[in-house]
Parts: sequence; C-alpha cells; structure tokens
Amino acid sequence: MVNIKINGIDCQAPKGSTILEACRLAGIRIPTLCYLKDINAIGACRICVVEVKGARSLVAACVYPINEGMEVFTNTPKVVESRRTTLELLLSNHKRECLSCVRSGNCELQALANEYGVDETYFEGEKTPSDIDDSAAHMIRDNSKCISCRRCAAACAKTQGIGVIGANERGFATEITCAFDMGLADTACVSCGQCITACPVGALTEKDDTQKVLDAIADPDKYVVVQAAPAVRASLGEAFGYPVGTNVEGKMIAALRRLGFDKVFDTNFSADLTIMEEANEFLGRVQNNGVLPMITSCSPGWIRYCENYFPEFIPNLSSCKSPQQMFGAVTKTYFAEKNGIDPKKIVSVSVMPCTAKKFELGRDDQAAAGVPDVDISITTRELARMIKQAGIMFNNLPDEKCDSPLGTGTGAAVIFGATGGVMEAALRTAVWTLEGKKDGTPIEFKDVRGVEGIKEATYNVAGMEVKVAVASGLANAKALLKKVKAGEANYHFIEIMGCPGGCVNGGGQIIQPAEVRNFTDIRADRAKVLYSIDEANTLRFSHDNPDVQALYKEFLGEPNSHKAHEILHTSYKAQKLSK
Repeated sequence: MVNIKINGIDCQAPKGSTILEACRLAGIRIPTLCYLKDINAIGACRICVVEVKGARSLVAACVYPINEGMEVFTNTPKVVESRRTTLELLLSNHKRECLSCVRSGNCELQALANEYGVDETYFEGEKTPSDIDDSAAHMIRDNSKCISCRRCAAACAKTQGIGVIGANERGFATEITCAFDMGLADTACVSCGQCITACPVGALTEKDDTQKVLDAIADPDKYVVVQAAPAVRASLGEAFGYPVGTNVEGKMIAALRRLGFDKVFDTNFSADLTIMEEANEFLGRVQNNGVLPMITSCSPGWIRYCENYFPEFIPNLSSCKSPQQMFGAVTKTYFAEKNGIDPKKIVSVSVMPCTAKKFELGRDDQAAAGVPDVDISITTRELARMIKQAGIMFNNLPDEKCDSPLGTGTGAAVIFGATGGVMEAALRTAVWTLEGKKDGTPIEFKDVRGVEGIKEATYNVAGMEVKVAVASGLANAKALLKKVKAGEANYHFIEIMGCPGGCVNGGGQIIQPAEVRNFTDIRADRAKVLYSIDEANTLRFSHDNPDVQALYKEFLGEPNSHKAHEILHTSYKAQKLSK
C-alpha cells in the first residue's frame, strides 16, 4: 500500500494505482470523458486534471501514478476553472441539439456541463460540419457531435481487434472516421455496436426503427408478433432507474403487451430450439467424423467477423440460424400454419441486446417462408424509448407471462445471454443424449461461466473426452482461432460471442456512463440475473421444453431432419474486406 494525502486527508491505495483509482477508493469522484478502464487511458480530454504538490502543472488523474507521500488536490479553484474551460472549448465545437438528441439525459458531456454550470460557450468560431454516415445497416455517425475522446476507436481496435475507425487528419480538422473516408458499410465492420456503448455523447447511435414497429402495430392488416432476447430482461430496467443486475422480465412482457403487439413471445423458445438442432449437429459431427471443432453461430457479429477475417473456419460453423432468425422462421411457418395466418401479413419484430441483429435481417438464406424470417429488430434502448414515449409507467406494471406456444423457455435457454451460456446449454442436452437422463446428470457446467475472455474445459462424456472453449469479444476470438489454426490448441466445440461478456454486454444494451463501467463489472451483474432465472426454473434442459417437443411432433419431425434444415439452418460465404 502507498500512503498519500488527498485534499489534506491521509489515504492509502495499492501500489501501481493511478490518482483516479486512489481517489475512488477514498470516496472521491473525479470526472472523466475519454478514460475507459482497460480500453482507453490516454489522458486526452483533460477533464480529470488535479493538482499535485510539487508538479509544475495540472496532471491527468487517469494516467498519473501515485507515489509515497504524494499530496493531491481534486477540487481547488484552479482545477475547477480548468475543467470548466475545457468543457466550454468542447461545447464550442459541439452540435448542441440536446433537447432532441437520443442521448439527452444519458450524455456524459451534458451531465458535466450541468455539474460545472456551463450553459453557454465563450468560444465561438468554425465548427465541424454535420457529416452524417448512415451507410451501415445498424448505426449512424454524426461527427459534429464528436468530442474526439477516442473511446470508440479504442473499443473497435482493442476490444474487438478490428480497428475500422480511427482518427484522420490533424488539429482542428481531426475526425473519427474510416480509412480513406469510406462509409462504414464499405469496411469490414461487423456491426457489433461496441463503439456506440463506448461513446460518451450522441455522435454514434443505432439506427432507430421504432417508427417502423409503430406503423406495423397501427396497420389493421398486419399481425405483429414480438420476441425478446434473454439479455434484454437483464438490462432494460436500468433505463427506468433500477440498479444494474435487476430482472425485469415480467414488467418487460407487460410493457410489450401494452404497446399493442398481437402476441408477446420469448426468444428463449428458439434458444431451446437452437440447442436441439446444434447439440444434435455436434453429436452428428463427432459420431460421423464431421468437421471439428464445431463453432457456434448465434452471434451475427461473430459470423460476420468469421466471414471477413477467418473464412477458412466457415466449414466449422454450425449451420443453425441464430435464435432470432429461428424464431422468425418458426413464426412464419409453424405458427402461421397452425393459426391460419398468411405469412405475408405477419410482421415479426425482435427486441435484441445487439445492433448486429439489424444487419442479420438482410443476410441471404434467412427467409424460410419466402418472406424475411424477421422484419424489424430493435435494441433494448429503442424499446425503452418506445415505452417512455407511450406513457407506460414501467415501474408500476404488474409481472406478466408470455403468450403461448412460442413463449416457453427453459433455464438452459435464458443463459444464452451470458458468455458460456450456449456452450453450457448444449452440453446439458449432449450429455443427457449420450448418457441418458438419470440422477447425477450434470445440469451446471461452471467451468465455462464467468467474464474471462477465453475459457477452456474438458469433460468426460460417455467415456469420451470432450474439449471445449469459450471466447467473448472478437479480439479474444482472434487469439483463440490463431491457436487452433497453428495447431497449438485442439477442441471439439467452441462458443464465440461477438461482445465481451456475451449478449448481456451487447452493443444495443442500456448505456452506462464511464464512472459506472470503470468501477463496476456490468457484464457480471447482468449475467447473474440470467443464472438466477435458470436456477429458479423447473425446466433446465432444452429438450424438456414442452412447446419445442410439440413443434417437432407436429411439424419438424426430429432435430436435424430435412424439414428442420430447410427452416432452421442457413449458409455462409467468405466476404471481401472492403469493396
């Protein structure tokens, strides 16, 4: 421990801590704009400056290490004036449309301007033009709102190992964009949205498709159904004041019903269906000398990454559609036939923690009934805005349950939202299939749980050693696949999720400010929600889902049947890195 003084008070902090971390331990908050723990520590924004006795100038607390006997002052007139001036300079080149900005009320720049009483700017002059890039399927970039904090570029390069955005030009002309000023759609962007959740302001936002949903609901000729992904219920409450890690499943269902959807279903149903197909596909590959390791296909960001950067692993990908797309396919085939509804009249809407789902809608081979499996995908954030706009008092809603028959899910399905969840759910069914259901059949495979970027485990299944690996975040996926490619690692089954921590930390989830992200592991807190739902569920194996059983009995026949392949499976192809 290192002894220091903060604002005249004796304090201690671990050796190697920065001033920012030491002050947090002492109960003192220092504001930041560019800093994101483990991603972006560059001391560029100068909002976190403090005075250090003996230093010739103010120092950036996010990168300045503490040392024995140091005296720090965090709130002197000099510090406050410096932060206020920096905010005024940032606002002088900021498109100030706060009243209509999608980030109003959840904007870190806006919050600091309020805190420091900066309500106008004293530095007028040239401004960065509003150059909109809306070429991508999932997001919009407006550099007139950018504050050049570099968080987005760091998330893209370091967290995801992609780096398709970065700083171009120099000085006042600096802007965050793609190489050679290409549109985002012309790059190898995988639509993960991690840049959006890293952005402290409204420079990066998902494309808002809520009006499409409202128009469909208002159309008397349309039958509008909605599915909600497992991870949505672990984050949605944060938009209504609930703490991170609050399960709002029942209120979410009630809110969706009050928005006017004809049926409120659950992606947990198709997560169970995915396991039925994927686990049986895995067993088939093992027993018939198929291509191994088999790699999961639930994450569209990961699939796009594989097609772009590791096309040699395309034969390893499970041919299963994602749960979102499986759900849409079943809705417009089985459900439509069962209820005598023309598939063309069904509008299939998904609520996802993921911006890549918007891109996935337009992929080839995603139209089992001759029309798109899913028509509209909105994020958790978009759903929150719809609920607020409709005047629905979310916190006062009763807990309700989904409609049937596509609203039933097991505990195995709900953990899909956490990294390792797909693997664990598949192992549950694979082990049961090979060994038979009996007392002591494993239900929990905790070796593949947790937020670590790469996890490995070996299980003895019916006398055979099954080696598995789990990776979340595409930089970790790259590291894992390079080891496999080099022959340094050998697995039977690999789960990859595009976002660090899995879907609970997806690019479409409720955005938490840096001061929360830097000191709270929101991935772990949200994942706890899903594991607690799993533990409380009386059905914990996907194959025990009665509605999935009925689907096979009445319509599909058996897992991996010809009909199942026509409806529930898809194809992939290598992509060029840019046009």
